[in-house]
Amino acid sequence: MEKTFIARAEDYPGETWLADTRAIWPSFRDWFLSEGLEARPGVAACRAAIGRFMPEFVPLYDHLCSLLGEEETQKRCLGLYDPAPVFAGCTQGIWLGPEGPALLRNYDFGLDFVSGRIERTRWFGRRCIVMAEGGWGCLDGMNEDGLALSLTFGGRPATGRGFSLILVMRYVLETCQTVSQAAEVLTRIPIFMAQNVLLLDRTGDYALVHLGADREPAVVRALACTNHQEKVVWPEHAAAVATEARQARMLEVLVTAKTLEGAAQAMLSPGLYMTDFHREFGTVYTAVYRPAAGSVDYLWPGKRWNFSFRDFREGSYTHRYGGG
Repeated sequence: MEKTFIARAEDYPGETWLADTRAIWPSFRDWFLSEGLEARPGVAACRAAIGRFMPEFVPLYDHLCSLLGEEETQKRCLGLYDPAPVFAGCTQGIWLGPEGPALLRNYDFGLDFVSGRIERTRWFGRRCIVMAEGGWGCLDGMNEDGLALSLTFGGRPATGRGFSLILVMRYVLETCQTVSQAAEVLTRIPIFMAQNVLLLDRTGDYALVHLGADREPAVVRALACTNHQEKVVWPEHAAAVATEARQARMLEVLVTAKTLEGAAQAMLSPGLYMTDFHREFGTVYTAVYRPAAGSVDYLWPGKRWNFSFRDFREGSYTHRYGGG
């Protein structure tokens, strides 16, 4: 098994964005149509929802749709509003020790449903570096003001009307500078399923935001989270992905590691590093964001790929994964 990751520096979406989006569309189409096209809202409904909750993004959505031309289904998918559910894994934690603050995260999922596009953008004048997903969303990222964030699945099966969190997270990076600002945005925009967002800014302030279609948002002080919220409410899923054991291990690493590098290497070790790709529960990549330094390392066993706002070099890397 292998996955190719690409790094793109594109201030505003253009032909490079379009080519990469078209390349990953087949795998996203299968997900988007998994419940039938009639189950997904049209372009007008998506645009109206974006306008209500993230009005700054309407001109950008219009621009992306114009790039896509007549590809109506792809435009609807790009709206990321009331999408089909996705139950992923992931582990994340906040390091406040030497060389910190830093946000560490493992993204655990299936290889085919990850775009693998690392991008440096400047959509509205603020530079961002993100692991892009869904065309214009992100799985994790940071902006040049020193705000970093990442997501995990929240361990609740309920879904409802709202946005995919990957789009809202990107909106946060484009419009917020601090953890408190980010938390306010995250708690006012409806999310269609249970997710957790870990926030960190350059000052060392941090927060964990619990979101879900069947609950009120909650902002708590927590240094780590995996795939449950205040407590486990879906025992079968929790057991299958070992969410409590991974969270305990993440907290242990944050206490016992002597250095940031030691904590990062622990993310690549048994207990946190997953290899069950046949169940769509393998660690696709590890990220270590240092928002005060404006730098991020993407890690795989035997490979480190560094990017910063001062030095972002385009390229590609193909990782070959072991395990089943």
